Amino acid sequence: MDTWMRFMSGNGDIVFGRVEGGYLHEYESIERPVPTGAVLSTRALTPVAPCAPGKIVALWNNYHALAAKLDKPVPTHPLFLLKPAGSVIGTGEPIRRPPGYAGKIVYEGELGIVIGRRCRNASVEEAADAIFGYTLINDVTAADLLNENPHFPQWCRAKGFDTFCCIGPAIVSGFDWQRANLVTSLDGVERQNYPFADMVFSPAEQVSLISQDLTFEPGDVIACGTSIGVGSIKEGATVSITVDGIGTLSNTLIAANATAAKKAERVAAV
Repeated sequence: MDTWMRFMSGNGDIVFGRVEGGYLHEYESIERPVPTGAVLSTRALTPVAPCAPGKIVALWNNYHALAAKLDKPVPTHPLFLLKPAGSVIGTGEPIRRPPGYAGKIVYEGELGIVIGRRCRNASVEEAADAIFGYTLINDVTAADLLNENPHFPQWCRAKGFDTFCCIGPAIVSGFDWQRANLVTSLDGVERQNYPFADMVFSPAEQVSLISQDLTFEPGDVIACGTSIGVGSIKEGATVSITVDGIGTLSNTLIAANATAAKKAERVAAV
């Protein structure tokens, strides 16, 4: 297995590459995984989301256990929505409550598929070859907005706010998803623990079937859906999603005005 990450350097440049032994071996991009020859110490770099997807396809009802709990039929085609690119943050970055929204904010720990090559109308075999690797996702939702309008379920609005798609900490290629479990903890208390083997559609099937509906580009991400154990987050609480072999994705919910307040405090102190 290879571990891939993106970092910000001291001068603000974004670098991508394979991480090994505390060093980043820089590569051109996910689309062109060609080494540049540069080797950088990760101690001098700041981690950011491991990819910059043009779109995030987020699945619903993709686990047998959750379908049974909700008394929903197992779908025959992936059920999905799109999250905007601007919703992406990396591990350690704060989830911000949307201004003016006082309702419930929900976490969902999920496996993420990262696409490595352009993909359209792909067979299952072609889809498997198009997968660059796997990452972790917290698919955050402003739950009370879903059915705020009784005439139109607002999936994209509820899940599309800035900071509502946490991705990271890394992309791992060659990862054996079938033998792995995902654990989600809220302030250190386990809330989710489920096997990826319970998925309705395998990763290759997801890529193949969804590629009949839209074109995948390198760096695009599929959030594979979640299982039982979804819950709400309060301000100051930290959600940590862990999968052995990929790592831990951790993000803390802050109030809408927390960033502005901290900035004002720094200015006042000067």
